[in-house]
Amino acid sequence: MEIADGVLKEVKSRVEVEERRDDDSILPLQLSTSSIVLKHITSIIDETPFFSSKLLELVKKVASYTAAPIESVLKAALPAAVLKKNVKPRELMFIEPALSPLAHGSGPGAAITVTKRQQWLYDQIVRLGGGWMTQLCTELKTTPNTIKELGKLGLVKVAVKARRRNPLGAKRILPTKPLPLNPEQQATFNLITRPSSLVPLLLFGVTGSGKTEVYLQAIAAELECGRGAIVMVPEIALTPQTVQRFASRFGDRVAVLHSALSDGERYDEWHRIRSGQARVVVGPRSAVWAPVKDLGLIVVDEEHETSYKQDETPRYHARDIAVLRGRIEGAKVVLGSATPSLESWRNSETGKYERSVIRNRAGAGTLPTVRMVELSGGEIFSRDLFDAIRIRLDRGEQTILFLNRRGYSRQLVCEGCGWVATCARCDVPYTYHRADECCRCHICGEWINTPRECPSCKSTQLSYKGIGTQRAEAALRKCFERATILRMDADSTSRKNSHDDILGAFRRGEADILIGTQMIAKGLDFPNVTLVGVLNADSSLFMPDFRAAERTYQLLAQVAGRAGRAELPGEVIIQTRDASAPIFDSVVRCDFERFAANELKLREEAFFPPFCHLAVINLRSENMKLVADWAEMYSKSLSNFAAKSVTAGRFEVSEAVPSALEKADGFYRWQVVLRATSAAALVKAWRWLAEARPAPRDLRVNFDLDAYNLA
Repeated sequence: MEIADGVLKEVKSRVEVEERRDDDSILPLQLSTSSIVLKHITSIIDETPFFSSKLLELVKKVASYTAAPIESVLKAALPAAVLKKNVKPRELMFIEPALSPLAHGSGPGAAITVTKRQQWLYDQIVRLGGGWMTQLCTELKTTPNTIKELGKLGLVKVAVKARRRNPLGAKRILPTKPLPLNPEQQATFNLITRPSSLVPLLLFGVTGSGKTEVYLQAIAAELECGRGAIVMVPEIALTPQTVQRFASRFGDRVAVLHSALSDGERYDEWHRIRSGQARVVVGPRSAVWAPVKDLGLIVVDEEHETSYKQDETPRYHARDIAVLRGRIEGAKVVLGSATPSLESWRNSETGKYERSVIRNRAGAGTLPTVRMVELSGGEIFSRDLFDAIRIRLDRGEQTILFLNRRGYSRQLVCEGCGWVATCARCDVPYTYHRADECCRCHICGEWINTPRECPSCKSTQLSYKGIGTQRAEAALRKCFERATILRMDADSTSRKNSHDDILGAFRRGEADILIGTQMIAKGLDFPNVTLVGVLNADSSLFMPDFRAAERTYQLLAQVAGRAGRAELPGEVIIQTRDASAPIFDSVVRCDFERFAANELKLREEAFFPPFCHLAVINLRSENMKLVADWAEMYSKSLSNFAAKSVTAGRFEVSEAVPSALEKADGFYRWQVVLRATSAAALVKAWRWLAEARPAPRDLRVNFDLDAYNLA
């Protein structure tokens, strides 16, 4: 009843009751508490509260900070599978011996008459120590009825027990022991494990520096003290590899939570965590809510990753929630990255976070050499990269090629009149997919059969512009016919466990070349990879986003870090059409600190994060004029509010502008950007706006504080 009481108090104390639409936009409605009608409780789902008092406190603080309804935060914090009526513990028959082994003429079973077959079956069940009915029938080549006959004789006990749906059940995981720490790793370990270290620690360690081993040993120290841990990773693709490393060290004490699990697996894993059976949780951003008992340590690996930011209400950033949860629960928080976010880097400069630096790779590995190569014309591979791949194939070494665009070609264009195949719902070009011969929109998912002629001028001279992973893969197969090539992108990883299958095959040396999108850019460790090629380094640099340079540096540095992680030296070749861009010099030098200093100076001059808080009010409607008019009205209203409101610090309101992606899924999109030194001032302005200018039903509006997506 603890959660019910907490939510009831929260609802009763509110004058504003927030109504949530089907698209998660929010409209505050003025209602008096006397108009609230409470429903009767018909049943109790579980005798134990789903949320501890500390987790409830976290939920309330997140709801307040993000200006989100508390019920949306509660929903985000609890896996849907836990509340589904059709998801229950899986109960199966379990068999265990009831008597000591039968002996001829003596022993407790001597008076029982059994056949030779029953005697043999009983002896085998005793040898195995019992087991699940289905497994015993398979292994002993018998039937359930035969084993039940042993139960009738009193030789075995047949009971119904809950059986865990184990995400790692089909994997063979060998135990591992702690590795010796080098001086830099040891210094970081000492910082994490010292008793008073409750200030968040930014672990800035180069790629391959052994950050994971530090995490493992720090978690082991927490487990010895009876505390639990949460390890967050940004991508599902990283989860299998990370889980296996932690499971090899901590066994069944590890639980995994991510969206690729079945409902049953999520249900069982969450309840294992809640009961205390699992003490270490590994997963993406949703793992930050895991109900770990006596939480002692939270690790946010690759803390710079934008996937930690949730795009639906509540629009929280899991890294920031981890820091807040650590403060509430008295747990240590470690934020690790070779390319930290500028927000975290700035916090470590001002003393809000501590900083530990690991500048050298662990073991025999050294940082790879990085060089830029300028492309000309429409070539996919430069001569330098082509020759480097061939050399690796001759040596029996592996290559990773990175291209952050899936599909075959970016556009299908008529050479006669210039017509471009475009999605009517999103007003963006279709991407051509050769694998299933269709043109697909990567925004809304709509697709059409590939046209054979131009619908405008009837010309059959259609050409494919731009390069995607499918086209690069096809070119590789033509150039290197004997090479085994794997592709990893959203198209090749749609089925369950496909991430693990592809990465596992590459790790075992079953492929020479792995080509993929950002799924392969970080956190992966392949000792035999000595070459990394970036096919188009410019694709993210010229995006209309103030974080474009930061994201490009992080992506290039992370993918470069996949090379030369063992004894063999690594090489990175980055293809670009403009090698003069300032960030490329820092990439070649592997000098994040230089890049950060330059970028922070520009951010401070322009008043952008981390020197302010930034919020975006997103408006969308099927009516183009309606959304534009309301966006302009919102901008003017907020400017007037900011001028009259007494707030400490700077507060700026942008003009209303169309989003970079002006139309998506049939909706026209506009936005207003707010910047202020205080996050509370932004929330206050939004709450005032939503009350003073409630939007019509055919306009959808949401508020995104500390926004990461400005498209």
